[in-house]
Amino acid sequence: MKTDSPEVNYTRLEVTCPETHTDILIAELAEVGFAVFMETYSGFETDAEEGTIEEASIEAVIDKYRHTAPITFRITSLQKENWNELWEKNVTPVYVEKLCLIRASFHEPHPDYPYEIVITPKMSFGTGHHPTTYLMVKAQMKMDHAGKRVMDAGCGTAILSIMAAKLGAREVEAFDVDEWSIINGRENATLNNCNQIRIRQGTIADFDWPESFDIILANINRNILLSEMAKYAKNLSQSGSLVLSGFYVNDIHELLAAANRHGLVSVSQDEREGWACVILSPRAK
Repeated sequence: MKTDSPEVNYTRLEVTCPETHTDILIAELAEVGFAVFMETYSGFETDAEEGTIEEASIEAVIDKYRHTAPITFRITSLQKENWNELWEKNVTPVYVEKLCLIRASFHEPHPDYPYEIVITPKMSFGTGHHPTTYLMVKAQMKMDHAGKRVMDAGCGTAILSIMAAKLGAREVEAFDVDEWSIINGRENATLNNCNQIRIRQGTIADFDWPESFDIILANINRNILLSEMAKYAKNLSQSGSLVLSGFYVNDIHELLAAANRHGLVSVSQDEREGWACVILSPRAK
């Protein structure tokens, strides 16, 4: 399997805006061509291969909403090599509930932790540092994965897929819209000796699975979760669990309302630094 990283530069877009405008701006910029977004305390950021998106298109989106709120943005050019160098200089290991160590290959292992995940992100989202990734891994460690069939929607670095595999999942179907994530996710799965993970490019709408999933993991932004809720419900087994994050605590009510419309009910909720994670299951028939 070829896993060489493409020698390309990236454009990073950093947007500062009120929380009320985050979702609509992400939705609009996704139409322009950006695919993977990471929300920040001041707004959000996203990357795209350099030269694929015109600055005028970004300006046009921002200008539509500038009259309704204070919105600013910054565009920078980022070389792959510089990004990786910056990662190695600044990244620190992540310790989840004293049970899981998430580290880079250049960090020392820690045998006191039952689970260890080695991640080299290379432009992909999912290192354990963001509260939503932490919450997802924490939730996974409380769930029985042994022999289960797992879906990882919007897998990024494949960190959740790897956690599922280490918890005993027999099969993990992972996917992401970002080509870089596919390359990086496969590298990380190999690095962690997780052969039961299959990673493909696309969204949940691009695939048909004849067999339902015992666990579905989705750490994506609120708009995508809402738009894909029906697909999650359709592909989840009657005794299965759907784990969602990537949204704020204030968004829980809206997510649960959408889930209820598709026959899903809340099992548990958790939060960290204003971000939320919910576990849902099909309503008893």
